[in-house]
Amino acid sequence: MHYHTIIIGGGPGGLACAATLARNGGNVLLLEKNPSIGSKVCAGGVSWSGLARNIPEQLIEKHFPEQYIHSAWQKIRLTSSHPIISTINREKLGQWMANEASMAGADIQTNIRVHTITDHEIVTDSGNFSYDFLVGADGSNSLVRRYLNVGTESIGIGFQYHIPGNYPKMIWHLDQKLFNTGYAWIFPHKERASVGAYSYRKDLTPSILRENLHHWMEKCGINRKDAKPEAATINFDYRGYDFGNRFLVGDAAGLASGLTGEGIYPAVLSGDTVAHRILNPDFDDSTLSGLIKKQKSHSRLLRLTGSNKIICKIVLESLVAALRMRLVNFNLLEMG
Repeated sequence: MHYHTIIIGGGPGGLACAATLARNGGNVLLLEKNPSIGSKVCAGGVSWSGLARNIPEQLIEKHFPEQYIHSAWQKIRLTSSHPIISTINREKLGQWMANEASMAGADIQTNIRVHTITDHEIVTDSGNFSYDFLVGADGSNSLVRRYLNVGTESIGIGFQYHIPGNYPKMIWHLDQKLFNTGYAWIFPHKERASVGAYSYRKDLTPSILRENLHHWMEKCGINRKDAKPEAATINFDYRGYDFGNRFLVGDAAGLASGLTGEGIYPAVLSGDTVAHRILNPDFDDSTLSGLIKKQKSHSRLLRLTGSNKIICKIVLESLVAALRMRLVNFNLLEMG
């Protein structure tokens, strides 16, 4: 069967791309390897400047106009007249986006694995499909990225636990000894909190990051008994998104932030931009270009600080101090 555009991956990037194409009359097929749309290891934080103000209120778990940032030497509270970060249920977001894309006319098929990609055809366990355009929205370990021979070296790793209870504060903990250039977090949801840690994989091995997260949780009095650990990799090795009639979006393109691991908004923006580029090759992608510029600055800062522990500590403490004195805005850390 032939489709104008085939999208591999049913995350926010792929679904945004499918919805925009379908709304403009595109014949689009989206393939998701999992049995259902939406499930992924994710802390569920979205910024007001990025995605939060553009999704239905019923998808929001909690709004946070205050952010608590701790470091080895400082504890600060940032406030705003609007939510700085909100939390969402990643699965509910995916299901809502899938419904929007389906209503627009996109063909979404789940529980289908892609085995082989050629220049104009993909081979799956449910048959072969030909395409005019192919979009890789298949995450950090993207098959489409490998098919395009785009390497991946810059990878982050995150661990999290879902801890039941009412947690009133959203907390970011920067501690160079425990997390190097990364951080630990508490992101409260309705009846639970995502508690986890993120770091550049070249700075800390996954096992050490997990051990340090456990140590930090114990120090904070957070009981992880009976909670199941979850882990995910985050690709921030951006090397382009447009490869002729093939495209990469979101984590497949390496558009997540190397500093924070934030990836939902970059995925949605890149998915929508790619759809418009398919529909009109002259489409102005300046909004995505601005995000890419910020993503690259995050990566440069990460590599600078990660190469030297003393520099890392100085930069982190200087950043927290600058945030406290409002010399820099919190959106320096956001991808919105």
